[in-house]
Amino acid sequence: MNRAYTRYGKEIEEAVLRVLRSGIYLNGAETEALERALSSYMGVDYAVGVSSGTEALYLILRALELPLGSYVLLPSFTFVATAEVIVRAGLVPAFVDLEEDTPNLSVESLRQTYERLRAQGSKVSAVLAVSLFGIPARLKEISAICREEKLYLIEDICQAFGAKVEDKKVGTFGVASATSFYPTKNLSACGDAGMVFTNDPNLYAKVKILKEHGQSAPYHYTFHGVNGRIDELQCAILRVKFKYFEEEANLRKKLAKFYLEELSSLPVKTFNLQANSEPLYSLFSIRAKERDDLKSFLEERGINTRIYYPLPLHLQPIYRELGYREGDLPITEKLCREILSLPFFPDLTLDEAKYVVDTIKEFYGV
Repeated sequence: MNRAYTRYGKEIEEAVLRVLRSGIYLNGAETEALERALSSYMGVDYAVGVSSGTEALYLILRALELPLGSYVLLPSFTFVATAEVIVRAGLVPAFVDLEEDTPNLSVESLRQTYERLRAQGSKVSAVLAVSLFGIPARLKEISAICREEKLYLIEDICQAFGAKVEDKKVGTFGVASATSFYPTKNLSACGDAGMVFTNDPNLYAKVKILKEHGQSAPYHYTFHGVNGRIDELQCAILRVKFKYFEEEANLRKKLAKFYLEELSSLPVKTFNLQANSEPLYSLFSIRAKERDDLKSFLEERGINTRIYYPLPLHLQPIYRELGYREGDLPITEKLCREILSLPFFPDLTLDEAKYVVDTIKEFYGV
């Protein structure tokens, strides 16, 4: 059984029964209450519950009405959804390299890519910045570039809900942000669900219409929309789990602190954090030159690990037509050969984490 379920399982069961007995499964009081609670937590004016983090990103792109065929800059080291929504919206992804010691896009590479595209006469309309693994991207610097070049900044915070840069929540630096409540996320549903955050009333109003098949009044369709609603059951579950969000966030921070301290003397790398930022790790990943051998060694001893992501998006078959070649984004490609995610969830015990660290020490003969 999910260990955390002992913390709030009874409340979740009561909330689910409340929805079932109400007979209202969409666009009801649970959705409204969750949107109010999370917009307040984020410090934004508007929140819209939608069916997934993927759909949240897509709806933002659609609502902005970016010029068809224009470029959106984004990292290649991210889950495919970040790029696939760009193509779905009739736009073109332009992949940017990473910083050397973080999993997030390089500001220098961002500017170089933008200037190269502009020199070719291409239209660039937006930057889609990802704060991967719960580690904030350089959002202040990225937002400054976007203001200077009149680009929209969209944030993918699907793995970083709750993280901060100084006193601002990740997800509040751009025109809008998207989060996911997929079961592995910092705030998780029991299935797919997501949310759009924004301070822009026009974008908010359009996302609300687009997620309802483009319906602005009963059976009156203003846009080509999607079936992108969040459902009341997931909202009821999320409302319960949000009551325990800070408690679980503190467990994540405690576990991350243990890993960072214990791994610091070993021949593996952890990611650097920018000054005045506060990550909220959804995954805890290390870099190891002997990644594949280490992974096998750990798994032989009963420790499950994952590789996020083994092949960067710019080298994936679906983006072959964009013309990228191996070597175009060298830091990204290097990271894909070294990345390894360790066991990490709020109720992992320190004894279990110590076993992970001790096994890594055994691998290196330390």
